[in-house]
Amino acid sequence: MKREIKIAHSPDSDDAFMFYGLATDKFDTGDLNFTHVLKDIQTLNEIARTTREYDVTAVSFHAYAYISDHYALLPHGASIGDGYGPLVVAREAFPATEIGNRRIAVPGELTSAFLALRLHTTEFEYEVFPFDEIIEAVLAGKADAGLLIHEGQLTYQDEGLRKVLDLGVWWKKETGLPLPMGGNAIKRDLGEELQREVSRWLHKSIEYSLAHRDDALAYAMQFARDMPTELADKFVAMWVNNLTLDYGEAGRRAVRLLLDEGHRKGIIPHPVRVDFVG
Repeated sequence: MKREIKIAHSPDSDDAFMFYGLATDKFDTGDLNFTHVLKDIQTLNEIARTTREYDVTAVSFHAYAYISDHYALLPHGASIGDGYGPLVVAREAFPATEIGNRRIAVPGELTSAFLALRLHTTEFEYEVFPFDEIIEAVLAGKADAGLLIHEGQLTYQDEGLRKVLDLGVWWKKETGLPLPMGGNAIKRDLGEELQREVSRWLHKSIEYSLAHRDDALAYAMQFARDMPTELADKFVAMWVNNLTLDYGEAGRRAVRLLLDEGHRKGIIPHPVRVDFVG
């Protein structure tokens, strides 16, 4: 009888792209049967923190701070921006030093984008909105500025908004490292042997997608929220790249530094155990 492995990830084009090989049964996975569950990342963050339903889950690195006793990180599948990242945008540009005096629409308190913004500006007034409603909230005057993740990073100018801060640029200047947003975490209680086997198949899926880019992108377009193909391709290229195949030393250092700095500044209440499978 096959062992079921529940994999949870977001219904976004970049996640769909990297899981294309597994989700469309391109491999004979032997004794393992992978079941895919799609939920938005904020919901996955909360589930990982509370009920821990899934064997493998996409998770924001900020949220990983609260589940690290139960999950380790897989060495691939991460979304890491090297010199780019979440954006703070507004109707009229203002200096990034004034963020602390503005009301910011943010996509969730457990997102890595929120953690990065608090590392930049420790205190500011904010309100949580669904990530795909933040541009509208800023345009409607419900917030002075918005913290953008996902495709809003590529479309905000079309809506007449102006960039205040690119957190990936700021982080790179401050640390010399890429800015890690999210990764795949696997339950520690699966044991090392099963963890490594699951890891091997997920790595193979990402490799397959990158090697069959056109087919993987065509599959991912069903999750692209009406983005034109060219825009979806650009978005996927930003977040599924060589660092997705393997964090490398810089990627691993960046994750640890992000969480260490969060603890040092009192945003995360405890030191975070960061372990990578294999």
